[in-house]
Amino acid sequence: MVLRKIAVDPIITLLFVAVIALSSGCAGPDNIMAFVKPYQADITAENYALQPPDEIEIHCDKVPQIHLQKQMIRPDGMVSFEGLGQLIVAGKTTSQVADMVREKAAKLYTLPGDNPIDVRITAFRSKVYYVVGEVGFYGPKIYTGRDTLLRAVTQAQPQVTGWVSQIKVIRPSANKQQKPQIFTFDLKKVLKTGDTSRDVLLQEGDIIYIPPTPLAAVAMVIEEFVRPIGRALSPAYQVYQIQNLTQ
Repeated sequence: MVLRKIAVDPIITLLFVAVIALSSGCAGPDNIMAFVKPYQADITAENYALQPPDEIEIHCDKVPQIHLQKQMIRPDGMVSFEGLGQLIVAGKTTSQVADMVREKAAKLYTLPGDNPIDVRITAFRSKVYYVVGEVGFYGPKIYTGRDTLLRAVTQAQPQVTGWVSQIKVIRPSANKQQKPQIFTFDLKKVLKTGDTSRDVLLQEGDIIYIPPTPLAAVAMVIEEFVRPIGRALSPAYQVYQIQNLTQ
């Protein structure tokens, strides 16, 4: 009876701590007003600032020599196109790069029309946001400048163990004096009512956390407690099996 009490008490304590931790995690101010809604801003590839290792491509069908030339931005922020030489493109938009290409190309080729050069992003690689927690596809995700929270969550495919009514959206702060902005997103409510008023545009570096449900969290605590015991008893159990087989 004493041994049973000693074994059970730690489990009860751990379960209690887990429940307290989950409850405290739901508290705190709701900072959704610091986030931009999709209809409030026109954020597209046109104002996406290029950085290594993004990839761009020139479109100029009137000049086959440079048409469809493609380059990945190097760590030094530069690209090199055949016939045009090197260009510093890091920190610039595609329209700014197109102006630079047009200026160089005009010295070598005849460029008919008002906008003969079009520069397009063929691979977004330099910026990411993060999805962590109880999802099928977690980790860093490519940021394109027009990524919404709802799209990011559904693409990550929340698991049955995920607490989808308590999804946390975290925007870290580069300023040590300013706290991160955090709010809760209820995917279950969105699916039930169609209310997307809390859907927001993500920014580079945002973190989406899908926590485990209370039941799943308790199961995780129990697993963490039981696993060392199982490992400790495993050699003894193997010896017991061998002895039985040799008798």
